Amino acid sequence: MAGKTPLVAGNWKMNGLGASLGELRALKERLAQGPAPSAEIMVCPPATLLSRARDVLEGSGIRLGAQDCHPLGAGPHTGDIAAEMLADAGASAVIVGHSERRHDHGETDALVNAKARAAFRAGLAAIICVGETEHERLNGATLEVVGRQLEGSLPRESRPANAAIAYEPVWAIGTGLTPTPGDIAAAHGFIRDALGRLLGPGSRDLRILYGGSVKPGNAKELLSIPGVDGALVGGASLKAGDFYAIVSTYCRQPSG
Repeated sequence: MAGKTPLVAGNWKMNGLGASLGELRALKERLAQGPAPSAEIMVCPPATLLSRARDVLEGSGIRLGAQDCHPLGAGPHTGDIAAEMLADAGASAVIVGHSERRHDHGETDALVNAKARAAFRAGLAAIICVGETEHERLNGATLEVVGRQLEGSLPRESRPANAAIAYEPVWAIGTGLTPTPGDIAAAHGFIRDALGRLLGPGSRDLRILYGGSVKPGNAKELLSIPGVDGALVGGASLKAGDFYAIVSTYCRQPSG
């Protein structure tokens, strides 16, 4: 993940059966027809589809990511999946600390940190998620919450080549609501400053993605906000046409 090339990652969450691989084939075909986007593209399907998705996406340039991992590399942890297993199945990255993991499973910042370290150990990049709830936002605690999550969740060995941050205001995920451009710019600016304090000047090229009801209709506005280096897309990534419309925001328009 080195450099500031934008990243658009699609998180399929708990959606997708074998038939859904047709959407990946359609996306691959749309991208092959051009123009090529000036962004990295990643799809994060459920673990059950990773190895088959790897075969479908071969030669496309679309990266494959996973949605979660266990901190340990192996052991008696029924139902869990090690980062090494994800890499073996074809993933090059993994999402950690998504709000749905934090809230549905009670994941702490310390656990998210351990999962990110597991990703690094397995040679995967980690997309580390942070974001405030509606209650926290209404109480003016957005930056306090995001700062605390960054402090606890971000391994200090995080670098542009092995990590990205996804700012996802919890109240905007799947609701159709989005913060104002000014709110998003302020949050991303705060995160950029925090990364500098935590990681030093080497963090300048570490990408900060925006997530939270990113759709074809608002992608151009959201992805043009200063400090936004791409997007973590949820429901709109399930259909090739919708996801391509978001990705195409980064397509260079023909001159003349």
